[in-house]
Amino acid sequence: MKKITTLVSLAAALVMLAACGNQPQETPEPQSTQNAQAMTQQSGNFIFESETPWDDAGGGVVRQILGYNDNIMMVKVKFKKGQEGAMHSHPHSQVTYVASGKFEFTVGGVTKIVEAGDALYKQPNIEHGCVCLEDGILIDCFNPMRETFLKK
Repeated sequence: MKKITTLVSLAAALVMLAACGNQPQETPEPQSTQNAQAMTQQSGNFIFESETPWDDAGGGVVRQILGYNDNIMMVKVKFKKGQEGAMHSHPHSQVTYVASGKFEFTVGGVTKIVEAGDALYKQPNIEHGCVCLEDGILIDCFNPMRETFLKK
C-alpha cells in the first residue's frame, strides 16, 4: 500500500509539473525598456568622450556629462593646477573619484590632500570645495542627478 501511495503522489506531482509547464507565460519587457518608461530624463546607453561636449563649470574648470537618469549622474571634471572648485553645498549625495592629479579638498570644515586613486563622499547639504595642486581629473557621481548641469 505504501508503494502505491508513493507512486500516486509521484504521478500527481508529475501531472502538476507538466500542467505548470504548459501554462501560457507572459513575456516581460526587457528591463531597459521598463526603466526607460519610469525615468523622465536619461542619457543614451553609450557616451563617447569624443562626441560629448565639455561645459564651463566656472573658473576655467570644465566638465563632461558621462551619463544620467533621474536618480544618478556621472560627470568628469577637468582641472589645471591652481584652479578651484568653489566652496558650495547642494541637496545631492556625491561621491568623487580622483582619476588623476592631486587636490586639496575641504569637506564639512575638514581639509585633506587627495590624489589619483582616492575617493571622497559628500553627504547632502555639506559644504565642500577644492584647490587643484596638480593637473587632474575628478569623476563625480550624484544622487539624484544634477538637473542644472543639463543644457535646456
